[in-house]
Amino acid sequence: MENISCKIQKIDACRWRIPREGKMRVDGVVYADEHMMKEIQKDESLQQVINVACLPGIVRYSLGMPDIHWGYGFPIGGVAAFDIDEGGVVSPGGVGYDINCGVRLLRTGLFRTEIADKLESLVDCLFANIPSGVGSHRKDLKLSQQERKDVLRNGARWAISQGYGTKEDLQHIEENGCIPGAEPELVSDRALERGRVQLGTLGSGNHFIEVGYVSEVHNSDIARILGLEKDKVTVVIHTGSRGLGYQVCDDFISVMINAARKYNIELPDRQLCCAPVRSAEGQEYLAAMACAANYAFANRQMITHWVRESFAATLGAGTGKFPISLIYDVCHNIAKIEEHMVDGQKKRLCVHRKGATRAFPSNHPNIPDRYKSIGQPVLIPGDMGRCSYVLVGTERAFSDTFGSTCHGAGRVLSRGQATKVAKGRNIVQELKEMGILIRADSRATITEEIPEAYKDVTEVVDVVENAGISKKVAQLKPLCVVKG
Repeated sequence: MENISCKIQKIDACRWRIPREGKMRVDGVVYADEHMMKEIQKDESLQQVINVACLPGIVRYSLGMPDIHWGYGFPIGGVAAFDIDEGGVVSPGGVGYDINCGVRLLRTGLFRTEIADKLESLVDCLFANIPSGVGSHRKDLKLSQQERKDVLRNGARWAISQGYGTKEDLQHIEENGCIPGAEPELVSDRALERGRVQLGTLGSGNHFIEVGYVSEVHNSDIARILGLEKDKVTVVIHTGSRGLGYQVCDDFISVMINAARKYNIELPDRQLCCAPVRSAEGQEYLAAMACAANYAFANRQMITHWVRESFAATLGAGTGKFPISLIYDVCHNIAKIEEHMVDGQKKRLCVHRKGATRAFPSNHPNIPDRYKSIGQPVLIPGDMGRCSYVLVGTERAFSDTFGSTCHGAGRVLSRGQATKVAKGRNIVQELKEMGILIRADSRATITEEIPEAYKDVTEVVDVVENAGISKKVAQLKPLCVVKG
């Protein structure tokens, strides 16, 4: 790491360059302030930015967002785009094991004072209705093999066709809740089996459902269009493709190791195994990845249904009186084929966002009509003790980062380190004294997810706003959380 530290050049208050050298094909650019950069250099993520810069077909920069930290192959908080017509590659390590891990934000018609005396029963109901924890599964959902494949082909559309939501929800999901080109025949039996009983479950780790409220409005005009108002109650859902997505990634790692050898791709790290997008292996991975991504869209859609039911049950009224609407749903771990301008030319690129969020600007054709005037909503969760943010995408993001921004606060402590820091403390009680109720399948999850395990999300969000790649709209604070 000492050598990397010597190479880093400060561009401005929010950006750092790692100049191209050796086998790097482009520079690395990392978004961070001074304090963050000191912390970032404590793990291997900058070396991973350099490694990604060596892959064939990469254009412009290998990017790191301010929530960057060490990941599998690519850093988490990494963005890289590859020119399809110039031998550009697709890499499972650039997407991650939790394919289409993502986040969605719901708004309710309720103010926080209206639910203050019902929080305990609400969080208990959410915890009972939505299975969480390692290996969590549903006992009330029996899908035939054909139905499982329909989920993979159609994503959130399948869920809504079965009554788990409304057609309006689809308009407010990235890709309308379904990435085209999914081929269930390319998903292994092992992956299908792992996904069979996990649809509609939260899973483990950093996944969560958080009921909170709008604590601060930074841009009232945009907040009004999003339906956000100070003290209004919101719900954030963060989860992905569960064991199915993990298995799809695992299955294709071995395929891509062989493919890299077949296409003479020199890998600085085997975890960056990849294949040209135009190759059979590249196309098959994208089709299987789309299946897992669609499973994740369906998963978050079904959880939304049970969130709505839980509010209705605990507040003693139907959803008609307390409508709960989807503001937006974004992917975190995904590879997308998109058009961007590179050196004055429109290019078709395979954009990898590994722990990063799409942040398209106003008037982009791929965002809902409702948000055309303001830009795509960007949802940045923090930790369970502090706050989260709602932002929107910008033209600067589209020109500088392939329409991308950060995806969260980013870990600073490993799960083992967090457990040591939390030793001897009653985290549940600490949070309760802050007015935050927590439910989780295990105490270990809570200690691994203590607020100190993450960067301060406000500092992370300030970097992307000051860099101009996202615009802050509102801050959300938690009231009760179901942890994965």
